[in-house]
Amino acid sequence: MYSPRRKFLVGALGAVTLGITSSAYRSARAATATELLLLGTQGGPNFNLTRGETASALLVDGAVYLVDCGYGTLSALARAGLSYRFVDQIFLTHLHDDHCADVVTIVGHQWTAGRTEPTFVHGPAGTTRLLDAALAYNALNEEIRTVDEARALKMADLFHANDIPASAKPVAVMRDERVTVTACENTHYPEESKARMPHRAISYRFDTASRSVVFSGDTSYSDNLVALARGADVLVCEAMDVPLTRKAFEAKVADGEYAENPEGVWHHIAGTHTSTEDAGRMAAAAGVDTLVLNHLLPGALGAGAADEVYIEAVRRHFSGRVIVGSDQMRI
Repeated sequence: MYSPRRKFLVGALGAVTLGITSSAYRSARAATATELLLLGTQGGPNFNLTRGETASALLVDGAVYLVDCGYGTLSALARAGLSYRFVDQIFLTHLHDDHCADVVTIVGHQWTAGRTEPTFVHGPAGTTRLLDAALAYNALNEEIRTVDEARALKMADLFHANDIPASAKPVAVMRDERVTVTACENTHYPEESKARMPHRAISYRFDTASRSVVFSGDTSYSDNLVALARGADVLVCEAMDVPLTRKAFEAKVADGEYAENPEGVWHHIAGTHTSTEDAGRMAAAAGVDTLVLNHLLPGALGAGAADEVYIEAVRRHFSGRVIVGSDQMRI
């Protein structure tokens, strides 16, 4: 478990929503010491101009804790008025590219911008390999700037990985003066896949002095996640409307995507993600106050999924506050 000392000066704190849809949200906000910022809310490797790939930031007394780092994360931080230079804790739920593509970018740009404090990348088995690959990608940039700009700090001395073992029960993985982070394995990878690979997917819970926030990551219904989220203030959970996602998927296949094995891809999408109804079931079982729908499918893929579509299915099981996430939303 990591317990690093922190030195952060980040932008002003944000707000908590009182509404249920993204339009209602923007009209009602109040200050809080622990703020959730949604940076990218599109489900899957489907980066588009409306929703970025998955990334969230938890802002605690001005410190930034980044959860997932899909493509577009650095630009999303900039749009939110936050500097990537001050991110020193990154938590990856799993190692699909739509959740970690910008790790390479943030590593390179932090070093180039002259960051001198260490940055820690936490994630499941394989995270060390991922960080090693990011450093290798940036090695040429480091070599050139070391000579041309008289740099002395080595990238390998600045960036550190923390491989988190998969655990059915919540285990503490990081603690500092602002937050305690616990994690557990979820069910994004089916047993038959896990038998053939070492990779796992995990969910995180952040407990601060003012709030508790849980991030599901990608998962199907998970009893482990329910236990992790028990009594939390906020559950940030992926959500998929299955019929509309199938419609969007078929349009992509017709356009030539997933040509190698489209039904194999669909089997993964339908079987290892959270339907809107299951998001409601897990929120109800965990007894959370607020459910924030994230990693939305179909999201902005042109299949007509308005906020109310997601909410209607959730309401069959969960009576608490429901917020449909959108990029740059502060909660």
